[in-house]
Amino acid sequence: MKLFRHGPLGAEKPGLIDANGGLRDLSGVVADIAGTVLGRDSMARLRALDPARLPEVPAGTRLGACVGGVGNVVCIGLNYSDHAAEAGMKAPGQPIVFNKHNGAISGPDDDVWLAPGSQKLDWEVELGIVIGERAFHVSEADALQHVAGFCLVNDVSERAYQIEYEGQWTKGKSYPTHCPIGPWLVTPDELGDPQDVDLWLEVNGVRRQSGNTRTMIFGVAQIVSYLSRFMALQPGDVIPTGTPPGVGMGQKPPLFLQAGDVVTLGGRGLGRQQQRVVQTP
Repeated sequence: MKLFRHGPLGAEKPGLIDANGGLRDLSGVVADIAGTVLGRDSMARLRALDPARLPEVPAGTRLGACVGGVGNVVCIGLNYSDHAAEAGMKAPGQPIVFNKHNGAISGPDDDVWLAPGSQKLDWEVELGIVIGERAFHVSEADALQHVAGFCLVNDVSERAYQIEYEGQWTKGKSYPTHCPIGPWLVTPDELGDPQDVDLWLEVNGVRRQSGNTRTMIFGVAQIVSYLSRFMALQPGDVIPTGTPPGVGMGQKPPLFLQAGDVVTLGGRGLGRQQQRVVQTP
């Protein structure tokens, strides 16, 4: 099953993809793709629906982030050994954890804002985990039972804010529009093995990132279990799991985004995003 959200920013409605790839409206069934709707029982009820009986969503309708009411965006850094190498950093022995402010979340095709004076805006294609059931002190064996699904994430990063300013990474990760999510929330049965997902990203039509989640240092089950030791993950929490090599700061010489650039990214079974970089309105 593939779920999505559609409509104007801040007023998105829930939707479901039918067997022919058509967009169907779910607002007569659930209020949003959020919170308890992401739990096992609710998702089973959605799976049992006949999509043909649901209203069609008009073509060209804006798609929002595929999850609503996200409380936390908990990220994993340097989770591909070859990305750590291009960043000039040692591969971690434990997951590196940081946060993006949830105000950074945007739709998959919304514009990405370039902050005033920003000169080191970077891209990162990632597999995102969406939590469906509260996860607290769960084992790796049980971890996937707490996952509602997966999505595509662009972990947009301002590298000067992230690395050159004092403190933690969060300030370089949290600017509005710097967390495009979607277009779809893909359930585990639909995606298949989360450790075999091809990921790619292009800037202005030039391929910059190509990778596969099989080369992640810490896999999906490990990440959920590990995080649940330190926090109680809640339904709707999103966990971007790290990026393969090819980010802008790893290019030789480094290459960063400027106003007018177009970033396109995708992943096997996860759909496609496209953002234009613009100055902050």
